[in-house]
Amino acid sequence: MEPRSNDARADRPTTGSTSTTGRVIVIGPYLRTRPGDPDAPDRHSRHIEARLDEAAGLARAIDLTVVETILAPIGQIRPATYLGKGKVEEIVGLVRAHHADLVVMDCALSPIQQRNLEKEWNAKVLDRTGLILEIFGRRAKTKEGSLQVELAHLNYQRSRLVRSWTHLERQRGGFGFLGGPGETQIEADRRMIGERITRLENEIKKVQATRRLHRAGRRRVPYRVVALVGYTNAGKSTLFNRLTRADVQAADMLFATLDPTLRALHLPHGGKAMLSDTVGFISDLPTMLVAAFRATLEEVVEADVILHVRDISHEDSEAQQRDVDAILQQLGIDPESGERIIEVWNKIDRFSEEERTNLANVVARRPQTRPSLMVSAVTGEGIDTLLAAIEDRLAATRTTLELSIDAADGAGVSWLHRNAEVLDKQLHDGRYDMTVRVDETRRDMIIRRFGAAVRPD
Repeated sequence: MEPRSNDARADRPTTGSTSTTGRVIVIGPYLRTRPGDPDAPDRHSRHIEARLDEAAGLARAIDLTVVETILAPIGQIRPATYLGKGKVEEIVGLVRAHHADLVVMDCALSPIQQRNLEKEWNAKVLDRTGLILEIFGRRAKTKEGSLQVELAHLNYQRSRLVRSWTHLERQRGGFGFLGGPGETQIEADRRMIGERITRLENEIKKVQATRRLHRAGRRRVPYRVVALVGYTNAGKSTLFNRLTRADVQAADMLFATLDPTLRALHLPHGGKAMLSDTVGFISDLPTMLVAAFRATLEEVVEADVILHVRDISHEDSEAQQRDVDAILQQLGIDPESGERIIEVWNKIDRFSEEERTNLANVVARRPQTRPSLMVSAVTGEGIDTLLAAIEDRLAATRTTLELSIDAADGAGVSWLHRNAEVLDKQLHDGRYDMTVRVDETRRDMIIRRFGAAVRPD
């Protein structure tokens, strides 16, 4: 076991709040592997120190005071307590010495393992899934976000009801996991949770239907959708603000943004698109959260262009990329699709000139299936190039038409402005000579109605 000390400044809440909800010990119980083992990490795998730092960052994201972080490599997972008996006993002393209220295990615990560890340590225990759910419960602001988070919470809580308990004295009460004890008996609680889950699923179906109507409305306008995805704390919200001149919360902490946001994106040649900022992804993101947030993540599925924002300065950037790719695949999106996805290598302001040159050489050698652009959302470097790339990508799926319309046909001109992207309009001899760009769904309709000609590339 390798304790790691933390200075006082590192333990301050990242939100700027002075209040905390408890003293916590964060434990990284990572499996030891040897070279040649099937599960041995490759050179792009996540560093265990970075994994532990991320877990501590998750705890600080809900204003917990991290009093100690501990690397606890294990040879095998124990069915009863996950950790070996000796390590469990060592942590008993640390919990007492630090007067810790909570222990976070950066792994997935079974209900039995969680209950046994709580008995041994006389403290509440949260695994990685529970901690992420707690953060989401704190951050959800909109009704939609609250519905989705509560659904994930209840699915998780239902799995925590251990049959051998007769009452829920050790089960958390209320909405989150850090509240007081519950009182409802297990079978009644299981039934009530099931009924509440059914109601939530029906409400979320209404949310999905509303989002479908909104997307249909945007297609009629017609605005294309560009979605930001990426690992949490990769700088998506900062980039969102830079591109749209918005004021979405952007902070140096995990899951600073939870509820999705849409803003108009103005492109270099006068066109417009809708930019969507979504929740950040993370390694081992609970599948129940992916399922619960599917209504929100449909914005990504339906997007015309997906910007995969990467913190290229992070030591685990390659591993984070694979984590995001895995979630995109769960959503039915091919991460190797060069037609839809552009990788945005963010935070290049943290590199020296020599390092940027080396990074640019790496980008130049990237395959066309994974195009990449270097930017700094903080300084604005590379933003113009990114906007041009977005515009080119959107234009590649649209047809440019040349047409001439009688100036007296005000209804026709108005219809074109609503249903096409007008690139140019000149009045000559009582007629409007117009150049418009349209998607495939309206191409033939405009040609038939206005006698438009396709402009050669």
